[in-house]
Amino acid sequence: MTGPLVLIEPYAHRPGGHHQHALVALARARPGSLVIAPHGITRETTTALRKAKARVITAPSGTVAAVLMAGSRFASAVAAVGLCAFHSGRWPRAVRRLPHQVTLLARCLTEAAALRTARVRAPDLDAVVILTASEALHGLAALLGGQPHLRFVHEVNTTEDLPLRLVGRLARRAEPRTIALYPTAAIGKEATNHFPGLSSQVRTYAIDDGTERISPSERASGRTAFAIPEEEPALCLMGGWWPHKDLGTLDVALGKLRHPLHLLVAGHPLDEPTLNRWRQLPNVRLHLTRGPVGEQFLRLVYAAADAALVVRRPGVAKESGLVMDSARYGVPLLVSDHDATLTDALQDKPWARIFTAADPTSLAEALGATTSTPLPRPGPDASRLLGMWPATDQADFLTRAYARLLPKEPRC
Repeated sequence: MTGPLVLIEPYAHRPGGHHQHALVALARARPGSLVIAPHGITRETTTALRKAKARVITAPSGTVAAVLMAGSRFASAVAAVGLCAFHSGRWPRAVRRLPHQVTLLARCLTEAAALRTARVRAPDLDAVVILTASEALHGLAALLGGQPHLRFVHEVNTTEDLPLRLVGRLARRAEPRTIALYPTAAIGKEATNHFPGLSSQVRTYAIDDGTERISPSERASGRTAFAIPEEEPALCLMGGWWPHKDLGTLDVALGKLRHPLHLLVAGHPLDEPTLNRWRQLPNVRLHLTRGPVGEQFLRLVYAAADAALVVRRPGVAKESGLVMDSARYGVPLLVSDHDATLTDALQDKPWARIFTAADPTSLAEALGATTSTPLPRPGPDASRLLGMWPATDQADFLTRAYARLLPKEPRC
């Protein structure tokens, strides 16, 4: 179990995020792996993959793959028009959902094109894995792709309406050719309700080889880069402001601060009116970086912070890349109790301060405590506590799981 893998990442063109980190880590663990990025790939990720001796493909191989990819692009264009045309609440719910259904179809066709490309370019590698897979049409992707594969399903954004369910039933015979991997038990439970016959397993997505902890010298460099004095408290708020993040609660809590606090914000998209309000607050020192950031700048921001801030809405239970980053880099954590499983794992850990989700007063108290009593850095065992594995172990797991999909050798 040391051979190359096929790693398919439909979002490799998006800078930032922990998708690229896992992609590169797995490629390093299995030199010679084939990386398929159907929508392109960032320059930083390409450079890292070349150093890992991975092969990178960004175009479909073969006629079938090219046709499937063309269909995906057409469906994506139709979905984009539909989102603009039917976003208004005056339309019936079924009509408003239609663009999202077309998006599911487009994602399925992209996956199928990548799987067909894998068949042409790497028919005999140890495992075929879609690192960020769609939450729907699993059997259709396997049927059109003609390739057994594993698929990491990170969240359930939308579900199949009747037309896609009918298509899914027609392709159900291909479901045994794929295994869904869910990063958290909650996501697995939700997805299994929709696909009870699909083989699945819970497996943490994030990877930690124990080599990325931020050093004292990096911390000093980070503080210098953002002109933050060593004795003044600083928190970082990383990533785009997506609907599952509870920025409204943070907005109110920052207004309750009684002592100055440096807040490092980096990501995309951000909300400008909210940022403007924070600039006016007397005890907030805002350091803003717009847009997705690369790995090196990400380390710089984490290095400058006394803790990372994770604020989510109650009930959000998908894997948090920010929580995993905190453990990988050795940065303390200020986190809402939105996810009962995560809260149980972090309870009584000295490097994590937990506050009540959707409660501005609880968050304000946690912020105040952080300004007066900094948290200690997490130890090297923090990653394993959160379920992370080294890249070599993750690659071995993927190889073993994939072997379950292959025909058994006949006994003599």
